[in-house]
Amino acid sequence: MGSVEEEQFLIEQGLTQEKLKLYAEDGSIDINGNPPLKQRTGNWKACPFILGNECCERLAYYGIAINLITYLSAELHQGNVSAARNVTTWQGTCYITSLIGAVLADAYWGRYWTIACFSSIYFIGMSALTLSATVPYLKPSDCIGDFCPSPTTPQYLTFFLGLYLIALGTGGIKPCVSSFGADQFDDKDPSERVRKSSFFNWFYFCINIGAFGSFLLVLVQENIGWGLGFGIPTVFMGLAIISFFFGTPLYRFQKPKGSPITRICQVLVASFRKTSLRVPEDATLLYETETQELIVASRKLEHTDDYKYLDKAAVLSLEEARSLEFSNPWSLCTVTQVEEVKILIRMLPIWASGIIFSSVYAQATTMFIQQGRAMNCNIGSFKLPPATLGVFDCITVLIWVPLYDRFNVPVAKLLTRNNDNGFTVLQRMGIGLFISVFGIAAAAVVETVRLGTAESGTDVSLTVFWQVPQIFIFGAAEVFYFVGQLEFFYGQSPDSMRSVCSALGLLANALGSYLSSLILTVVTYFTTKDGGDGWITDDLNEGHLDYFFWLLAGLSILNALVYVFSAVNYKQKTTS
Repeated sequence: MGSVEEEQFLIEQGLTQEKLKLYAEDGSIDINGNPPLKQRTGNWKACPFILGNECCERLAYYGIAINLITYLSAELHQGNVSAARNVTTWQGTCYITSLIGAVLADAYWGRYWTIACFSSIYFIGMSALTLSATVPYLKPSDCIGDFCPSPTTPQYLTFFLGLYLIALGTGGIKPCVSSFGADQFDDKDPSERVRKSSFFNWFYFCINIGAFGSFLLVLVQENIGWGLGFGIPTVFMGLAIISFFFGTPLYRFQKPKGSPITRICQVLVASFRKTSLRVPEDATLLYETETQELIVASRKLEHTDDYKYLDKAAVLSLEEARSLEFSNPWSLCTVTQVEEVKILIRMLPIWASGIIFSSVYAQATTMFIQQGRAMNCNIGSFKLPPATLGVFDCITVLIWVPLYDRFNVPVAKLLTRNNDNGFTVLQRMGIGLFISVFGIAAAAVVETVRLGTAESGTDVSLTVFWQVPQIFIFGAAEVFYFVGQLEFFYGQSPDSMRSVCSALGLLANALGSYLSSLILTVVTYFTTKDGGDGWITDDLNEGHLDYFFWLLAGLSILNALVYVFSAVNYKQKTTS
């Protein structure tokens, strides 16, 4: 009789296990708050709406960003240095505001509602920018001969209000969209975990589909008008919002899990309060909850031996051991919570590599365009706007992403014996850093040749298509570094801090843009303080932009070497 009961029990257990496999097991919920059925939610079924949103949003963003320096120079009548500084400062703000969206998503609203809210702000900013280029009262006056009147205060206010509302909107959604897309794949399902890695490749592919479309907008802006050139991106931002909401019934949602900043501060405060306590040699004596369910914010993390001072936050004091009172997180933290802070500290050197990379990459939308404007842009009777050459960057990415996913990964698996993705994420990012050195060096060589042609006094100037190689090289660097960065910050981040860690990658981009502005300012100061024209002049034929590019190449080499040292010593996250 006992054997019959045991058999019945095993059958019921088997049925329960089979039933569990029907649902995602990563703690996500569906739109109704229930465990999501794998066959009806998430995975690639939900991703087209997220990818469509990203594609349209990127077209809207790049439709503004890619030719912004031309608008500032030609319409607001700013000089080269001032216009470049305004562009990189705005780009930096677009990234730094991602911290706001990340904290709100992880702590309070969740990624879905954060995207919805900031998309609305984004659309308002796009509309204001369009009005500033359309309404006569708000539109800057044209130059009369050599005299270019300064824009009025209302014109400046409307333009920059719209521009910085866009920065707030795009920053708010940036750390959430890629993470929300990755949330559609169950970490505990091996097959879905592999698809997640592929998702990041195709996510970046869609970014560049949107960017590719934006180059047609450059032609509209410079040949038809800026009002229509800004209005079309506004329409696409509306389409991005519609695409996102259409997928709502198919999405899997992760609940907000409390403020990551609070969790970090609790560890720092608790470890400081227990400075006098000694960390036990046996790590099992450190405080950790008994069951996974009690860890509200993330899966358990295994203890590591570095940064031992922080372990003091998980040491039980005599008073806590006697009273069995473990409810004050400002005095006692779990090992998992301590390890979350350690992970963030370990990420910092890898994160910092993105600052130099982004400052160099920022030249693609600033000094590369100004370099192109000083070259021969004519194709027969048609004058090609230099900003449209960035289309070659997009073409490179659109070629490289499927090539990487379908060819590089299988070949790299054979060479590296890494059965997941061929190259590790850190190897992929390192390859991107070294490729970028060749990109900026190519720009320096082209500028040297261009200056030589200009100084020779001949009527034939260098064709703008000489810029194509440097742009192609940067496209390859992007695919390796930026896609690897997306995957690194999502994969290595604690469960409770995924949006925040994604924002860290964007913060590196922000600081890179600000660093580019700082380098421009410092270079201009030191190269003009003795009364000289300087390296970067309004007439580039009188300057030495090639020296500036070689300076960035030197910084890139140093950055890549520091990165290699940091990557070799990086300790991967481990869960229990």
